[in-house]
Amino acid sequence: MAFLLSQVGAHAARRFAERVSAIGLSAPEAGLMGQIAAAPGISQQALAEHVCILPSRIVALIDGLQAKSLVERRASSEDRRSYALHLTERGRQMLGDMWRIAAEHEEGLCAALSRAERAQLAELCRRIADQQGLTPGVHPGFKQL
Repeated sequence: MAFLLSQVGAHAARRFAERVSAIGLSAPEAGLMGQIAAAPGISQQALAEHVCILPSRIVALIDGLQAKSLVERRASSEDRRSYALHLTERGRQMLGDMWRIAAEHEEGLCAALSRAERAQLAELCRRIADQQGLTPGVHPGFKQL
């Protein structure tokens, strides 16, 4: 079972990376955009801690997203020493494209399953992830960046 989970997970991650590369994003960039969208105004430090990336690495990733005009750093209203991260208008549009790609990806990946089977598989995987102490919504691959 562990091998099958690993096999399907690696395949799914590789295919998702291929799909989002078509719109000019890497998989880590797509993941960070999703995290920023879920928590507008999050600081770089809090984001790095949440996704378990070294602060120096998060700076480089955010620099890349900012260079693509997808994310902007704003002075934090709570701490003058930090920046609040927000998606730009272009970033919100790209996020919509990314969610469409993610839905198509999931549909293709799970085509062999009925809706009920998909819901059951999602629940079982969620239970395993919870039992293993994985952070909901955060890909463990971030730790390798």
